Amino acid sequence: MADGVKPNLGAAEDSLRMVSAQTQQNEQLSDEELRPASLDDFIGQPRLKEQMRLFLTAAQKRGVPPDHILLAGPPGLGKTTLAMIVANELGVPVRITSGPAIQHAGDLASILSSLDEGEVLFIDEIHRLPRAAEEMMYIAMEDFRVDVMVGKGPGASSIPLTLPRFTVVGATTREGMLPSPLRARFGFTAHLDYYPDDELRKLIHRSASVLEVSITEEAAAQLASRSRGTPRIANRLLRRVRDWGVVHDLDVIDEDAVQAALDLYQIDSQGLDRLDIAVLNAVCRQFNGGPVGLSNLAAMVGEEAETVETVCEPYLVREGFLIRTPRGRVATQKAWKHLGIVPPDDVNSLF
Repeated sequence: MADGVKPNLGAAEDSLRMVSAQTQQNEQLSDEELRPASLDDFIGQPRLKEQMRLFLTAAQKRGVPPDHILLAGPPGLGKTTLAMIVANELGVPVRITSGPAIQHAGDLASILSSLDEGEVLFIDEIHRLPRAAEEMMYIAMEDFRVDVMVGKGPGASSIPLTLPRFTVVGATTREGMLPSPLRARFGFTAHLDYYPDDELRKLIHRSASVLEVSITEEAAAQLASRSRGTPRIANRLLRRVRDWGVVHDLDVIDEDAVQAALDLYQIDSQGLDRLDIAVLNAVCRQFNGGPVGLSNLAAMVGEEAETVETVCEPYLVREGFLIRTPRGRVATQKAWKHLGIVPPDDVNSLF
């Protein structure tokens, strides 16, 4: 145990543990340490940053906790980072949990009753809360109370428990799955968009500085173009390129190093990985460009249908490699060209 940190002998739960916040010598930087701590350091989403700055500053001037915040958007765009920034900007602690971790209403009641005045409760994947916990959240978020059931059977009674005023920050990748009553109780909804390459380059330079990696502007541009508009992917690729540089004793990561490293990891110039290429090859080569059903496509590439639909398709459709039609998935001219295959004449006529 680190010096100056006392053991957590009085913990009510075995899962509680005490850790030191200080980075130890030779300790590797974690993803959390790449996260910016303030809105000023947060790169990208300029309109959202201004909205959130106004929202938080107004609450601070009024001297009350801000309204509840919903962060919606695809994975890896910075929802968790923004939740941490909200707590840091307000100068209050943050409690972290997730929808799947709350299995019963009692789990949520235990968390809510332990909150202090002004604290931030961050619930990741909030759309996956169980129904009973959702209904408890309605009252907790609006009236700041929960009803605790005491006893069982005919003698059971409900005791209202008043909660201190707190702020819920919910994150979801599927806003449409949130029940309308729960969505309506958020005072501010922030939608995160994919990042353009110029913002990703800035983010890569910042992360490289934190990781103490020297990288050229051309190399950062190469990484940005292969990061699928997602900061999490950009940071992951930067770490892999850093590994390449360490193994090959490079003082500066240049464009050739990025090319060689990502070729090894099968990330091509458009950010497509092995599974993406397998899906395009299956549609173009085995199914003559489509249309092909999801089940047949998944069987051809040896993956679950849900994996193809949720992991591959969103990016392939967004970048114009695939089209979803009522009859199935169809490859576009861009897909044929990317694979270096000349489409049949009957496929050319479709475009």
